[in-house]
Amino acid sequence: MGVWTKSISLLSASRRCAAALAFAACLAAPADGLASSRIKDIASVEGVRDNVLIGYGLVVGLNGTGDDLTDITFTKESLIAMLERLGVNTRDNKVDPDNIAAVMVTATLPPFARQGSRIDVTVSAMGTAKSLQGGTLLVTPLIGADGEVYAVSQGQVAIGGFAASGAGQSVVKNVPTAGRIANGAIVEREIPFSLNAMQDVKLALRSPDFTTARRVAQAINAFTGTHAARALDPTTVQMSVPPNYSGNVVELITDVEQLRVEPDQVARVVIDERSGIIVIGANVRINEVAIAQGNLTIRVTETPQVSQPAPFSATGTTTTVPRTDIQVQEDKDKRLAIVNEGVSLQELVDGLNALGVGPRDMIGILQAIKAAGALNADIEVM
Repeated sequence: MGVWTKSISLLSASRRCAAALAFAACLAAPADGLASSRIKDIASVEGVRDNVLIGYGLVVGLNGTGDDLTDITFTKESLIAMLERLGVNTRDNKVDPDNIAAVMVTATLPPFARQGSRIDVTVSAMGTAKSLQGGTLLVTPLIGADGEVYAVSQGQVAIGGFAASGAGQSVVKNVPTAGRIANGAIVEREIPFSLNAMQDVKLALRSPDFTTARRVAQAINAFTGTHAARALDPTTVQMSVPPNYSGNVVELITDVEQLRVEPDQVARVVIDERSGIIVIGANVRINEVAIAQGNLTIRVTETPQVSQPAPFSATGTTTTVPRTDIQVQEDKDKRLAIVNEGVSLQELVDGLNALGVGPRDMIGILQAIKAAGALNADIEVM
């Protein structure tokens, strides 16, 4: 009877174990819909891009927090040149205001920005200005990489901090020497780009990969029913405009962007040693390896005591008697643990967690596994 009961118990335990493993496998297996991504999220259309603009200007109206013109000569020269353009001659007079600051103005020109549209600009002090609060940016042309003016900015500067100081203390919050002007620039020149006249459209993958590029081309061909797309390299997929989309490339790109593919990626382990963050990719695999991890802690405690002679004693002096306590703690319970070959990401994490190690020690273990040639993945240290 005892043997029969034991057999039933073992059978029940094995069934429970199989059920638990099946449940864990269901949790570990991702759904097909969750593994795929839209082409819109993993690639961009070549030619549809932003362009950076930059300009040099002056901010006026500051409350005594501007540049010191005796030290910052370019601010003084810029002020004199601006006044001369307005018909005011100040070359022979002393100019030393404290309510003006030289700034760099930066902006991003979005694709297909039309004349008259507005964009945001960022204003940053260049000299010794302490704050741009309350300042107004004067007319500042914004040029592109080709030296042409594409926008003109002007307006009230809004900052996200402040600075206050007194005789014995000062307070500064955030960065008061940088601010933004919402819709502070007007686009004056358009970048010519005829999208609908294109005969070929190139898609640039944000994460270059041969397999992903091939899958994108296959998805486009399956949708159009032609061989219009092909992968040129790990980054570029060239797509010829089908006849039914001729002259309407926007509609083609709209339809293609919604197609879903499963991106592939290189097995990689990313380690940030400064913060102890570890990110392990889903394709990371290791060969069979034995791992042992243990810590040796030596604690030295100094508790000196004062020794004094007896009261009214004619001999003896007060002295300090050193007392040192040394404790050695060694993790003897840490033993070798075998991690089987070809384990999944979840099994690898479970195996490392079973060793009872923290993120810092886990970084060393992963690097040691890589050095042993058992980690089939790239390690990227940030």
